[in-house]
Amino acid sequence: MGQTLLEAIQERVLLGDGAMGTQLQYAGLEPGGCGEAWNIDYPERLLEIQKAYVDAGSDCLITNTFGGCRIMLERHDRADQVRAINQAGVELARQAFGDRPGFVLGDIGPFGGLMEPYGDIPEQRVRDSFAEQAEALVSAGVDAIIIETQTAFEELRIGIEAAKKAGAPCVIGSMAYDVTRDRSKLRTMMGISPEQGAAFMRDAGADIAALNCGTRVDVGWAARAVKLYQDVCDLPTMAQPNAGQPVLEKMKVVYKQTAEEMVAELPALLETGVNIVGGCCGSTPAHIRLFRKILDERANSG
Repeated sequence: MGQTLLEAIQERVLLGDGAMGTQLQYAGLEPGGCGEAWNIDYPERLLEIQKAYVDAGSDCLITNTFGGCRIMLERHDRADQVRAINQAGVELARQAFGDRPGFVLGDIGPFGGLMEPYGDIPEQRVRDSFAEQAEALVSAGVDAIIIETQTAFEELRIGIEAAKKAGAPCVIGSMAYDVTRDRSKLRTMMGISPEQGAAFMRDAGADIAALNCGTRVDVGWAARAVKLYQDVCDLPTMAQPNAGQPVLEKMKVVYKQTAEEMVAELPALLETGVNIVGGCCGSTPAHIRLFRKILDERANSG
């Protein structure tokens, strides 16, 4: 039996992958299209994206299932394929590693709405939707489930509970923070601080406390967030910052931060003792390749 994810992070910093959404768009996904359906509609294109991350040096691949819960897939008339889409996502990520060792992280993203009483989605419907997705991911053989880009505790708790009930070998909670207008601190859309987020994830039973995405959250801000996590929580940590702040060009969202610019503050992030690093929106295999170079140089020097 191979090494588990939690065992591996005790020995070395693991490298995740980069963005999926922007890579799908580059590959031809139309605006508003169902990228998760590519797992079964265009598996060869999806596999090419994930192989590029493996070739760049990723130790971990996140499945292309961010919007793979029933509530999200219903909006694309693909709800009858929840299990097939999620299981194919796991199989493609595993296939992308080929003969190389690697960890597949099953992705559960937000359901894309508000629960009652603030919105029109009943809580039980979210519970059922996340439970169905988590079971499909675990049955396909993931090494962990990551519940990511979360901004509210209610939804994150449901995701963590679903992953644990499904028997996920490792559960990662990941919150999305924004840099405040005065650029003094980090808060989620619902006003949650990193310290509050870390304490919540610890108490909810997550195995790893993570952050990803977020307005103006680059590598430097990710390092600050990890330090704030560590002030209140002893869980292992994971950080997936964006490749800078996007701009709108010709009605398209573009991330312009180069690989060199993105990794400029990577040493500061690594100094925190973070356990897994990767990229979120706008990051590419080129960014991840330079992450790999920095990680390898650091390992060889120490």
